[in-house]
Amino acid sequence: MVSLSDYLILSAIIFCIGLVGIFVNRTNIITLLMCVELILVAVNTNFIAFSHFLGNEAGQIFVFFILTVAAAEVAIGLAILTLLFRNKGSINVDVTNSLKG
Repeated sequence: MVSLSDYLILSAIIFCIGLVGIFVNRTNIITLLMCVELILVAVNTNFIAFSHFLGNEAGQIFVFFILTVAAAEVAIGLAILTLLFRNKGSINVDVTNSLKG
């Protein structure tokens, strides 16, 4: 049987992979967005694990709201990236510095 600590260890590993990805990769915006999504998945895993082991469905319902907001975030982020690539020809972080007003 899988215990709560197994889920928390898995979640901590996923969270650390997301953090390392953010700090190591500073050039590609798509990779940065994927690392942010990994961190969000780690948080959702914690919510589901605690919800299951405490016998409360509130955490699982909260995860559905988080996933809905994350889907909207990704859609808007990819739309911005598409416009950035169309206008500048690159999706590197260095190109976004020219967007300052």
